[in-house]
Amino acid sequence: MVRRNDQRRAALVDAAIEVLAREGARGLTFRAVDAEAAVPAGTASNYFGSRDDLLTQAGARVYERLQPDEATIARQRAAGRDRETYAELMRELVGRVAAFRTGYLALLELRLEATRRPELRKVLTERVRADLDANVAYHEESDLPGDAMAVKLLMLALNWLIVEQLTLPDVFTAAERDQLVAAAVERIVAAE
Repeated sequence: MVRRNDQRRAALVDAAIEVLAREGARGLTFRAVDAEAAVPAGTASNYFGSRDDLLTQAGARVYERLQPDEATIARQRAAGRDRETYAELMRELVGRVAAFRTGYLALLELRLEATRRPELRKVLTERVRADLDANVAYHEESDLPGDAMAVKLLMLALNWLIVEQLTLPDVFTAAERDQLVAAAVERIVAAE
């Protein structure tokens, strides 16, 4: 029987994210999650029907935690509608994602694991596609310059910049990262 204490479940999923980031998918065991969450042995297995269930919920939780807060969304909606503003929004996005280092590293581990687990691949594909569609819709509603293709190209370019920042942080300085974001927007987003 799977337990329903939502706070405990969230703490276990957050612990799973930390384990994934530190030890990779192969290190993700119920025992490791219990230890990371500082709960009695056997707790995680009471909350998740299988390791696949835990992997899937960890992926969903990363996306949940990466969502901007209401203040950020309000600030973005009140901002200008030019490429410089767009570049600033993208810098904020890169910073927000990079600030949740373990979450993004866990997501990379999940993507690798999805190459071997069709059900996880299906869930991640649906989640990433929904996120992409939401970003395109937000972009179109916000009247920012550029089109859906620009959103997709920026997503691809900035995802790799984030990977670089999190895995080899000394390749680019913070100033170079900011310049790369601005250049990506400048070159990908057509001028009005």
